[in-house]
Amino acid sequence: MKRLPPELHRYFWDTDPKKLDINKYRQFVIERILEFGDEHAIRWLRKNFGDEAIKEVVCESRRISRRTANFWRLILDIPKEKVACLSRRSRNPLKQFWQS
Repeated sequence: MKRLPPELHRYFWDTDPKKLDINKYRQFVIERILEFGDEHAIRWLRKNFGDEAIKEVVCESRRISRRTANFWRLILDIPKEKVACLSRRSRNPLKQFWQS
């Protein structure tokens, strides 16, 4: 089981980073570091997972912010329409429910 390096533990405040299996919870790890990581954390992420895995997460995740998704889609050259959290259906889903 591959573990997080100690310098990245601060990004996983709501879990026990010493017990976090980064292969099993790959999407969670990538999302968290894309959202909150610094330059060192991003370098570690790209080295350990690669840009293809990061692209997958950016395209599929609805848990990263629109700002993060848009930034990474530009960095990784992903078409906007392929990013789930940037789609029209993903925007303000509760707003329509409460206004009905």
